[in-house]
Amino acid sequence: MPGLFFTFLIEACSFSSKATKRLLNKSLAKTYDVIIVPGTPFENLLWGRTMKGRVYWSKYLYDRGITKNIMYSGSSVYTPYYEAIIMTQYGEAIGIPKKHIFTETKAEHSTENIFYSFKRAKQLGFEKIAVASDPFQTRLLRRYIRKRVSMDIDLIPFVVDTIRIIEPSMVDPVIDYQQAFNKEFISLKQRQSFWRRLRGTRGLNVDTTLYR
Repeated sequence: MPGLFFTFLIEACSFSSKATKRLLNKSLAKTYDVIIVPGTPFENLLWGRTMKGRVYWSKYLYDRGITKNIMYSGSSVYTPYYEAIIMTQYGEAIGIPKKHIFTETKAEHSTENIFYSFKRAKQLGFEKIAVASDPFQTRLLRRYIRKRVSMDIDLIPFVVDTIRIIEPSMVDPVIDYQQAFNKEFISLKQRQSFWRRLRGTRGLNVDTTLYR
């Protein structure tokens, strides 16, 4: 029963298949200057299914001409490896040109992934911006994006059916993960209390002085 409830909760908090396809079709009419791809921990020196799905979705959007550039976001939060740099290495390894990849390495919560990346994108002169992640995270962030960041950011959650089609061709390239190692790493769990981390999840720890 707990497993069934958890599955129901995930599905209830995610964009439906119909909604993800609608959002993708909407994006086909545009060409974004950059898409923001939030990070996820690099655990056990392997990229998990979540990171793999997000990176391959970003490549799909780049290959389709939906975006000109990609910005991976994420600090070394729960592991000693900068999530944005790890994702960049995987993105390059599967064929995304290095010159079209940017990083944001300060974010420690998903809300900060969006806020900081949006500010950095604006610094770089990008105007048409979208967020590309999995359906679960994208829906959770939708309200925050609209209220706290910008109404002009579009959402392109990955289409599960499309990911399933390309999954057999997804490779697991070898990367030099030591380049992403943070020698001064201290886990967020040691640096922040549970309540402080909860505030961060809600976007209440954002440092508005960054990327001005």
